[in-house]
Amino acid sequence: MTTDPGDLVLDPTCGSGTTAYVAEQWGRRWITIDTSRVALALARARVMGARYPWYLLADSPEGQRKEGEIARRAPSEAPTGGDIRQGFVYERVPHITLKSIANNAEIDVIWEKWEEELEPFRAILNSEVGESWEEWEIPREAGDWPTKAIAAHAAWWKARIARQKEIDASIAAKADTEYLYDKPYEDRSRIRVAGPFTVESLAPHRMLAVDEDDELFSTLGERGGHHYGEAPDFATMILENLKTAGVQQAHREDRITFSSLAPWPGRYVCGEGRYEEADGKPRRAAIFIGPEFGTVAKPDLVAAAREAAEAGFDVLVACAFSYDAHASEFEKLGHIPVLKARMNADLHMADDLKNTGKGNLFVIFGEPDIDILDEGGDEIRVRINGVDVFHPNSGEVRSDGPDGIACWFVDTDYNEESFFVRHAYFLGANDPYKALRTTLRAEIDEDAWATLNSDTSRPFPRPASGRIAVKVINHLGDEAMKVFRVDSG
Repeated sequence: MTTDPGDLVLDPTCGSGTTAYVAEQWGRRWITIDTSRVALALARARVMGARYPWYLLADSPEGQRKEGEIARRAPSEAPTGGDIRQGFVYERVPHITLKSIANNAEIDVIWEKWEEELEPFRAILNSEVGESWEEWEIPREAGDWPTKAIAAHAAWWKARIARQKEIDASIAAKADTEYLYDKPYEDRSRIRVAGPFTVESLAPHRMLAVDEDDELFSTLGERGGHHYGEAPDFATMILENLKTAGVQQAHREDRITFSSLAPWPGRYVCGEGRYEEADGKPRRAAIFIGPEFGTVAKPDLVAAAREAAEAGFDVLVACAFSYDAHASEFEKLGHIPVLKARMNADLHMADDLKNTGKGNLFVIFGEPDIDILDEGGDEIRVRINGVDVFHPNSGEVRSDGPDGIACWFVDTDYNEESFFVRHAYFLGANDPYKALRTTLRAEIDEDAWATLNSDTSRPFPRPASGRIAVKVINHLGDEAMKVFRVDSG
């Protein structure tokens, strides 16, 4: 509450996202940070699943009318732009002083207007009861008077009370006010959901220092005296976590659990893992580990798969933080399947990471399989067919249908720098329509929802950049993105 609408709020340790939730509720922009994927997933689900009140913006026609009503003046006719930084229309309480009453010229106008109505009733009352009462002398209760006097008395007091209410309202309106910033006026005919936001991820930075020989060395993460430029034991740490955690597939039952995992003295293959298929047949897996900071390219995978084939391995498991677009398309070399496991960013914090085997540190989630449909003219659609997934229990590569996808997004004009969700669609066995309707507590336009609960996108113009990006997320929360080139037409 120490900020204004439109201000930017930073919470370096967001936890379950309370700061983001409250900032979204009160119209503040926000950035939240956390090192845990669980915390980020909780915060994202909390913000996306909530509904918020719609407050009247001061920079809106509705807000101008409300301000005019509160201040007892004609509404402003200045053009509006819906700028939240100009704040909301707040409730307020008057700060009345004798000065504000003395300087309020509207009181005289109200007095003169009501005097024309009050004086005839006072004259009738004095005439009927034989008195010459001034205004302040008229009793509150009627006596044993004639009927005409009683009626004039009741009418006079009714007008007298109405005049005082109008004067009080004028005093309150013209006096200085104290704004109640925690009580903006709400438009109850509208509901609001979270504005657009993104979830970004950055690898932890290394702090570099200079030793007595003016050589750089890392002070974070490379403990044990490694100089900058010497290879830290990154591969050994990855193999240790891989042996404990195994490799998770899209489905919980499809998991590669290694019975043994040992180093392998190869140029690209650095480990030998053994596991069993469902029928008990043993399999040998070659382990390829990508760079700690960097992207795996297709030539590296080809060379590693060739080396694995020459050494008689049954499968190549590649572990990397990211793959380039061409590497993502490489799935097999001869009889050697290439499984591309995406490593969890938590592995960057190897010194502080507990090796319990409970986290999905290595996840194989296949690339999205899509068709680009020409709509004629300058528009296209995207249809998602599923995700190709390797099943270790059978050794087969099968295509999961759209049911294996919880949601998928399309960046219709990918700039190769950041993924921007321009289209969002929801699939899966659960009923997202029911969940959305329950969250909003309102009926949803089923025809409009049908365009979102679909495996085929709405039409959109061909990208100016010549590229689109499709991101899919499974029911475990794992995601994969692939970039597709689109002809200009």
